[in-house]
Amino acid sequence: MKTELENALAVLKKGGLILYPTDTVWGIGCDSTHPKAIERIYELKKRANDKSLICLVSDLRMLEQFVEQIPKGAYDVLKFSVDPTTIVYDNPIRVSETLIAADDSLAYRIVDNEFCQKLIRKLKRPIVSTSANISGEKTPLNFQEISQEILDGVDYVVNLQRDKKAGKPSTIIKIKNDGTVTVLRK
Repeated sequence: MKTELENALAVLKKGGLILYPTDTVWGIGCDSTHPKAIERIYELKKRANDKSLICLVSDLRMLEQFVEQIPKGAYDVLKFSVDPTTIVYDNPIRVSETLIAADDSLAYRIVDNEFCQKLIRKLKRPIVSTSANISGEKTPLNFQEISQEILDGVDYVVNLQRDKKAGKPSTIIKIKNDGTVTVLRK
């Protein structure tokens, strides 16, 4: 795992794209502070720029560094969620403006995957994570289902967990600072 971490980290630091296993599905990722890399993800996925991406953080402490104010209700959701849960927060900070939605929000998930946690900790900031497919196409359930176009479009493919069957995509909820909760994807 050490070599894979070092290789992926080097690519992220240069503004490159990686293809990597997460706690849900295989993801395309980049440094959340690198606008050109984020634009490349949109181009590779053929995704409209107004469709938001999510970011992965290693732990609660890191999340608190990249969201201006975490609503109290979010702490309960994070504490009691059994399945991977992504939360859309208001007022993200210290990430590229190209990630922030028109309503000044951004989705984050505290990742439960050893490789991802170590990579994010070494990078010292969130990484973008989006499913490894062209927008509108089926999300690959394992590495073998990832299209050649995606494989060719990234700068580095992590050589771990290639036989693992993916879990389901995360639940996505939006928690406003006033406490309002909306389920966006279950």
